[in-house]
Amino acid sequence: MTLLDTLERPLRDLRISVTDRCNFRCTYCMPKEVFGPDYQFLQRNEILTYEEMARVTRLFAALGIEKIRLTGGEPLVRRDLHRLIAMLSDIPGIKDLTLTTNGSLLKAQAQGLADAGLKRITVSLDSLDDDVFRAMNDVGMGVAPILEGIEAAAAAGLRPVKINAVVKRGVNDHTIVGLARHFQGTGHIVRFIEFMDVGTTNGWRMDHVVTAQEIVDRIDAELPLEPAGANYRGEVAKRWRYRDGSGEIGVISSISQPFCGDCTRARLSPEGELYTCLFGNRGHDLRTLLRDGKSDEEISRFIATVWRARDDRYSAIRSNDTAGLPKVEMSHIGG
Repeated sequence: MTLLDTLERPLRDLRISVTDRCNFRCTYCMPKEVFGPDYQFLQRNEILTYEEMARVTRLFAALGIEKIRLTGGEPLVRRDLHRLIAMLSDIPGIKDLTLTTNGSLLKAQAQGLADAGLKRITVSLDSLDDDVFRAMNDVGMGVAPILEGIEAAAAAGLRPVKINAVVKRGVNDHTIVGLARHFQGTGHIVRFIEFMDVGTTNGWRMDHVVTAQEIVDRIDAELPLEPAGANYRGEVAKRWRYRDGSGEIGVISSISQPFCGDCTRARLSPEGELYTCLFGNRGHDLRTLLRDGKSDEEISRFIATVWRARDDRYSAIRSNDTAGLPKVEMSHIGG
């Protein structure tokens, strides 16, 4: 079936955050000034079990979901994640099962994830400069383990690996060309992301944003590019390929060129809150329905009602005023 919201956008993608915990403290996502030793993360009994996540996913698949992305927090810090992947990979109707990770734990887990049924993987890597990268993740992690994780994922068959880089002016924007050049010709795809005002803790300001066009212009000046068409409706990254045929990059322009009109994504938080926008300020409680014995039909009806009422288009109406409104943190529901 095709489930449409008030702007006639279909429900096609589900992003499942499996944990609110992370072993990084990236300054644009989980700054340690907020997420310090005393921060209260969710308790184990508050987080959905893998069986609950799989049940919800089956219901979403019956409503039109075709693509699942597992996120966090950092999803690989949750124990035995391959169990969930195996459950999800068996659900009829799911055509794509992917995961986004910071890559620090990937080398040891890549083969197991692929064997369980994971199709693709995205690794966050904001710079190849060790000093810059250590400053951004704020836990002293160097670049080398992340590169080893990317190669392990590729060797396990999770190709092409996508590499996400959040670009912040004055922090890592001077390293974007080097990042593009490193992965040019490898078959992997770097996607440069405009620094976004997700949540309220990352100190976002418009003058910190390096626009997608500026990113493309900087890379094009040294590694000539040409535009490439979208792979599918709702693809968040605009594609650019190298003119010499050596691969492609992507740019994600939520700030300068919002793509709300084609957004087909729902998000499930670790404790079972359904969000219909990355910048949402409230979720819809599925956990209570799951644990109070509601039937599949009742839960499906609830999901459908939420989606049909959806009118989110935060990026399209963003202003200095809206940027300061309360919003769920990116570390809680993924990117």
